[in-house]
This record gives sequence, C-alpha cells and structure tokens, in this order.
Amino acid sequence: MITVNQTAKTLDQGIKNMMAGAKQDYYFFHTSNGRKEIEPGSYGDTELKNYESKTKVMPGKKYIKVVQNTGVFAFIVKEDFKHFKKGDILKPAGWNAPALNSPRGNVLTGNYPIQWTGPLYLK
Repeated sequence: MITVNQTAKTLDQGIKNMMAGAKQDYYFFHTSNGRKEIEPGSYGDTELKNYESKTKVMPGKKYIKVVQNTGVFAFIVKEDFKHFKKGDILKPAGWNAPALNSPRGNVLTGNYPIQWTGPLYLK
C-alpha cells in the first residue's frame, strides 16, 4: 500500500498521481518491498515498463472511469453531488457503476492510500 500525498489542480493530474502511486506499489509488490531486484526481461520488468500503456481514462457523465488492463481500477467523481466531492475516488461495483457507499480518497486533495489492485476496501 502506498500513500499518495500529492495534491492536484486538475482531475487529469490527480489521476496521473494516483496511477503513479499504484505503479510504485506494483514495483514494491514485485521486489518484496524493495529487498530484491527485478530481473531484466522478467514478467515483472515487462509489466512495469508497460504499466502506463495499459491504463485508459474514460470520461462519462458523472464519473471518470479508470481502466487498468481489462478491469475497472476506479471511478473518479467529476462534479459535486450528494455526499461526494469533485475528485473523490470510488471503488468499482462493476464495469458500469461505482460503489456509492463512501469515497476512498480524493485525487485533488491527496493523502489517500492506494494499491496496484485499486482503491482499498473500507475498514
């Protein structure tokens, strides 16, 4: 788990910060928290090099869907509504909708945990 501390002025920059944190967590996953090296040409090395190319940002009406490989990584709220604020990170409930129970952080304000697998579950 990585804590993303960077703030952002735009949703695009906030999403880039979030995915950079996820990539850093992925690096720690493959290196046992930095205790071993990634062998050149290995699966982990290839996946790290291609990490950004496997991320797609798909804007919708209310949310921005962030897709990693073939699964939804997270939804980002585009504008304030109900109890959500612009930039809130929502865990996916499925391909087309987020879980609306509680935000997992905010890409604009920073200071939220993220894993390479996506936003964390609520405790």
